[in-house]
Amino acid sequence: MTKRGKSQELIEDIFLEKDAKRSWQDKYIWLVEEVGELSRAIRSQDSANIDEEFADVYAWLLSLASTLDIDLDEVLLQKYSKGCPKCRKTPCGCHHREEESEM
Repeated sequence: MTKRGKSQELIEDIFLEKDAKRSWQDKYIWLVEEVGELSRAIRSQDSANIDEEFADVYAWLLSLASTLDIDLDEVLLQKYSKGCPKCRKTPCGCHHREEESEM
């Protein structure tokens, strides 16, 4: 495995041994369940729980990425280091983003 970002290394240090026994499908299901819990926390405006649920979603995303041998920091920087992938501006100047937020 290659060197990862600090967050991904932390999750690997804590859970890699246990997570190695789970399939990527199992980890994906856990991720989706955590996204649902985050949604409920946001809708209920439970600020203490929102932080925890964001952390859980991020941890499962990192775990899934590690299983698939993907360095999330690396792929994020590859895609977004030059700004928006469509217009190449920072901040994004795409008009379709404004239209989507009005829906």
